[in-house]
Amino acid sequence: MAKDHQMSGQRFFIVTVLNAVITILEVVGGLLSGSLALLSDAFHNLGDTFSIVISYVAHRISQRQEDQRNTFGYGRAQILAAMLNAFLLIIVSVFLVIEAVKRLGHPETINGGLMLWVAVIGLLANLVSALLMHGGAKHNLNMKATYLHLLSDTLSSIGVIFGAFMIQWYNVTIFDPIITIVVALYITVESWPIVRHTITILMQGAPKMDYDAIKADLLTIEGVTNVHHIHVWMIDEHRIMFSAHINMQDMLLSEVEPIYRQIERLLATKYQICHVTLQAEDIRGRDEELIHNEDLEQQLKQRQHEE
Repeated sequence: MAKDHQMSGQRFFIVTVLNAVITILEVVGGLLSGSLALLSDAFHNLGDTFSIVISYVAHRISQRQEDQRNTFGYGRAQILAAMLNAFLLIIVSVFLVIEAVKRLGHPETINGGLMLWVAVIGLLANLVSALLMHGGAKHNLNMKATYLHLLSDTLSSIGVIFGAFMIQWYNVTIFDPIITIVVALYITVESWPIVRHTITILMQGAPKMDYDAIKADLLTIEGVTNVHHIHVWMIDEHRIMFSAHINMQDMLLSEVEPIYRQIERLLATKYQICHVTLQAEDIRGRDEELIHNEDLEQQLKQRQHEE
């Protein structure tokens, strides 16, 4: 774990330095060549530099152990960073689309040769950065958001290179804003699912599961007579929490514990639930719904009182 953490830190540092250098190069190149696409790529890289720093800080915070202030740990720091980075991508993309649309009506003279060389250097640096972050992007939303930043810059650089060729050989300057718009729209489409997923986690949303099937599986365990009032939520993209009230046959506490272990094993192996909290009951709540609805419960109590 320590070795992986050290490697992640080294990768974050290398990628940060690369993006800072690319940003400076592309800003200078974009101003000198007059290319909006090159400047847009520079803005993306500037955003990437900040996002990588944010991601690394969140990565470090998430490594802290549980304590009295955060009994579930600090893993959600990476969820917050992923959401912030995805939002930044969308905001920058909207800004670039607005500027590109303005330039469609007022094309400007562009130095295609300078634009091409700067874009090629940017592409190589972005490829190296994306490859460095690719490994961690498969299992971590925070690193996935950072990787998406870098991948978008790689695609943007390819688009800028294509536009530079068209400008250099055919003097078709309209490709510059068109490429900017296409890349910005692609980035927005790719970023939105990350925003949606991180908001679901932060709102303690439930993962997509067949809760009736979970109840049916639990009822197959000897001693369990009913399951009700369950709560399922995500702490981060990997950890699922589960709590439930379990109606059981009247038995000794020492007989209940083996049943608890069976339930925990079942939920962990079949549904990848890592933390289970159970409340054993005899007849209390036997008529309650699987998903607790407080308003419905109040209505039922009111009806019983009126009767």
